[in-house]
Amino acid sequence: MGSPFKNSPFKEFDDLRLSFNHIKVWYTSGMGFFTDAYDLFIISAMLDIFGTQNLPGFHLTPFTESLLASSALITAVLGQLTFGFLADKFGRKSVYGIEATLLALGALLSAFAPNIIWLIIFRSIMGFGIGGDYPVSATIMSEYANVKDRGKLVALVFANQGLGSLAAVAVGAISAYVLPLSIAWRVMAGIGAIPAASVIYLRRKVPETPRYAALVKGDYKEAQRSATFMGTKLQANNVVSKKLSFGQFLGKYGALLLGTAGTWFITDIALYGTGIYSGAIVTSILGKPPSIGYEIVEQGVPFTVGFFGYFTAVGLMDRLGRKWIQTQGFAIMAAIYAIVSAILVTSGTKVTGFIIPTTEAFAIYALSYLFIDFGPNTTTFVIPAEVYPTNYRTRGHGISAAAGKTGAAITTYLFPYLLTGIGIKGVLEMLAGVSIVGALLTVFFIKEPKLKSLEEISDEETVEKQSSQSQ
Repeated sequence: MGSPFKNSPFKEFDDLRLSFNHIKVWYTSGMGFFTDAYDLFIISAMLDIFGTQNLPGFHLTPFTESLLASSALITAVLGQLTFGFLADKFGRKSVYGIEATLLALGALLSAFAPNIIWLIIFRSIMGFGIGGDYPVSATIMSEYANVKDRGKLVALVFANQGLGSLAAVAVGAISAYVLPLSIAWRVMAGIGAIPAASVIYLRRKVPETPRYAALVKGDYKEAQRSATFMGTKLQANNVVSKKLSFGQFLGKYGALLLGTAGTWFITDIALYGTGIYSGAIVTSILGKPPSIGYEIVEQGVPFTVGFFGYFTAVGLMDRLGRKWIQTQGFAIMAAIYAIVSAILVTSGTKVTGFIIPTTEAFAIYALSYLFIDFGPNTTTFVIPAEVYPTNYRTRGHGISAAAGKTGAAITTYLFPYLLTGIGIKGVLEMLAGVSIVGALLTVFFIKEPKLKSLEEISDEETVEKQSSQSQ
């Protein structure tokens, strides 16, 4: 039988003050998420171009439009599950940098795609890399972070999505204004390779995390070297994390997994449905703009509002707690979707007007992005990196993230059909309902990790290290 974690060797590590080395790990971990958000917005702009321009080889049908929008999301699920397994099995360092290479390669090749089929293939490669980045980067940051600032640091990794969104708005609008649209979309796609490529070398140089080295490998010498990288040391210990079969893991953590995976699934239904097809939603509110460049700017307004949500979450994560931020985010999202739906005037599935001024309706809708980012879009990333034991941490995160991207892929693929079948009003009513479910899942199935060590919050069980293990 395992025993509860006592006499933690990581106490000095957990008590560290925030330092430059923490920031260095943040930068190394965060650039993949810059590209993830950049891609979320830029594919919307690319779909607008393909939908309005008769570009040879890039004609959209409902099927190819749905597949192009969702292909990276589908392969992201595979990446999250694959890298989540590999990083627990062989170590965080053993795979770190591979996912960034795939991400950068897929984005770069997308810029040179000769037709829509190859574009879908290249974006699928990119999606596999994006997926792999989730569990590994989140876990590396959480296992290197101090307790006081852990929520902030892991959230800050994810907040690179806010920077990626703003970059995508700028690149999309400028490219559409100054370049022929047949070239502009290629520039939009290719620039996504730059941030990921910038950290490939740094990722390969990051040492194995002290927790994985000590508790999974049983190599306390390697763990001490990793602690030295952060300017501290570990206390002597002779225990490793208790090995669990997957059945035992589900028996102990199954309800928690339902909470982290279920809330992420619901979050991405809202985020990607309204994000990738923001053009259709914004146009239904504001009307058709005079040019694609202007349309991209209009679509970027909600993403810009959401930018402030990311960093509000960062600032308050370790004060208010993850669970409170997630619950209030879902509740306010539900209210906003319900309000916007209620003020729509429709004829069948077509929007004909609003019962309040259009600009006010648009402002209310844009606020949903603020509270999804100062809410479940950030916390669903942070929590799974904290609540699972060391030898299942990347798998727990990977499964949760894969559930999210599954929700994203489903809603992205179905969204064109939903817009035709039930219209914007029906879609918003649906999103209000699922947001309420997300709030309930958070209340009943999520633990609060604030200001607790990873071993305490995950209820890590240990056993004596066998003499045959690394010394």
